[in-house]
Amino acid sequence: MQEIAYVSAPQAILRDRVAAVYNKTGTVKNGDRVQVLGRERRFARVRSAAGAEGWIEQRYLVTQQVFDGFEKLAQDSQTLPVQAPGITRNDTNLHVEPGRETEHLYQLNQGSKVTILKRGTAEKGLPGAPVSGKNPSPVPILEDWWLIRDPEGHVGWVLARMVDLDAPLDVAQYAEGQRIVAFFMLNEVSDADKKVPQYLVLMTEPKDGLPYDYDQARVFTWNVRKHRYETAYRERNLNGVLPVTVSQENFDKEGTLPVFVLRVKDDNGNLSERKYKLNTPIVRRVLAPGEQPAKPVARKRRR
Repeated sequence: MQEIAYVSAPQAILRDRVAAVYNKTGTVKNGDRVQVLGRERRFARVRSAAGAEGWIEQRYLVTQQVFDGFEKLAQDSQTLPVQAPGITRNDTNLHVEPGRETEHLYQLNQGSKVTILKRGTAEKGLPGAPVSGKNPSPVPILEDWWLIRDPEGHVGWVLARMVDLDAPLDVAQYAEGQRIVAFFMLNEVSDADKKVPQYLVLMTEPKDGLPYDYDQARVFTWNVRKHRYETAYRERNLNGVLPVTVSQENFDKEGTLPVFVLRVKDDNGNLSERKYKLNTPIVRRVLAPGEQPAKPVARKRRR
């Protein structure tokens, strides 16, 4: 049974022999499928799809199992709604799981445009400060990771600090030192001869490893008379979980309105969904049948 592997380097040379002096027999690039013909020390002899044969360093190859892991990740993520667009800050690897030491296959160039689907965390691998007590042990340092989809449709995990969220500057300037983790255009309003988007923005403290994906939600609406954004709604202290979904729904006399659903956990870790509607500039909860209204959380605040 033939052994299949995939190239994880941006580009690699195939050589005719395992020696300091060799001739080039071909090249392979990131993601290429190759057949493994043999192995010797740190090298594997492979045949590319184009028929070129030669030796390649084994560290530039990943197994069929790793490739299948990425395929499953892409399949499982097909229905996940996009949480935000982003741009890679540096060249970076796509990992099959969160974590610096996990397997990686595809590589993204600096400036690649990606879409963010989900957040995860993983230990950095370096111990933190010891905890107090008779038997101190290192406290793990957690890092945030994003599950992203690249322009070629590959899905994988990247270190969150390697991606800048491409949030609109008009609302990002109101983040007040908080980290924007997701944002959505709810609708557009007319101001003279232009259309202006209105946004839902989810934020958190600028720290990695928090036990929630977001703890603050804000809705920015456009004041047509003053030609500026204002905070129409703000909710804090959420134990929020991505993904958030945005859609439209008909509300009879109010007509068709933007709707968003936040997924939050209670103190016992139970997950529930909260639906909201925007009838500019008012945001209100939409209660499910039988759901009792909680204490008011909407706050009309101008900025």
